[in-house]
Amino acid sequence: MFIILLKFSSNKDQASQYMEGHKEWVERGLRDGVFLLTGSLQPNLGGGIMAFNLSQAELQDRVNEDPFVAENVVSAEILEITPSKTDDRLNFLLD
Repeated sequence: MFIILLKFSSNKDQASQYMEGHKEWVERGLRDGVFLLTGSLQPNLGGGIMAFNLSQAELQDRVNEDPFVAENVVSAEILEITPSKTDDRLNFLLD
């Protein structure tokens, strides 16, 4: 399981130019069953994503396809978490 932190860079002012492509990239991740949760980092720092069901190399390739990453609107940090205990609703993450 992974946490992706997408933190705004000095090119943050270009976000509106690439927003539609970024939203499409997020939607594709949700449709593909790779992204479990997406949202904004507060206060207005960027975004965060929970991902699973792929390798770190595959996730890095996917993250690099985000127009925000490709155009340096955000910097991406991928954190890997090996779940050991979960709430019952998240037991699928232990497989």
